[in-house]
Amino acid sequence: FVQVARLLADCKGKVLVTGSGTSGNVASRAAHLLSVCGTPAFYLSPADGLHGGLGVLQPNDIVLALSKGGSSAELNDFCARARTLCRHLVVVTASTGTPIAALTDHVIRLDLEADTDLGSVVATGSSLEIATTVDALAEVARVARNYSWDDLLFTHPSGAVGRDAQQSLERLSAMKDG
Repeated sequence: FVQVARLLADCKGKVLVTGSGTSGNVASRAAHLLSVCGTPAFYLSPADGLHGGLGVLQPNDIVLALSKGGSSAELNDFCARARTLCRHLVVVTASTGTPIAALTDHVIRLDLEADTDLGSVVATGSSLEIATTVDALAEVARVARNYSWDDLLFTHPSGAVGRDAQQSLERLSAMKDG
């Protein structure tokens, strides 16, 4: 976790976040939160990547792949190709003995209980654990990048976040001082 957080904080390119199925939905959210927290990131589905989207990757970029089981053929093919185009491939998964885990520079292994997901089928608890892990990475990278709350609120001026920016800054300042 710490090594991956350092990679994200030191990234000179972009972070491409990807995943299939429910992990893809979590990946889209993760890309948004990384960007909100000052780490340039975007989401690309493995399907779109394999239909030409891989061309977006540059040598200083990082691919962050999210996959509970690590067995999606589409995701594995995407990651194998992406690995040759970017600086690092990082995977967040519960299954380290999979082809995708073998491709990576860094694996964040989730230790999931057998009944984490509904019926051990529907990715409920596992998707929350993946999301929580990436949320923590986003915050650690934000702090390491010295991306202040002022910076965050400047680049997120709309919605409730922007509307309540001044109150949020005052609350955060009081927490820091107290």
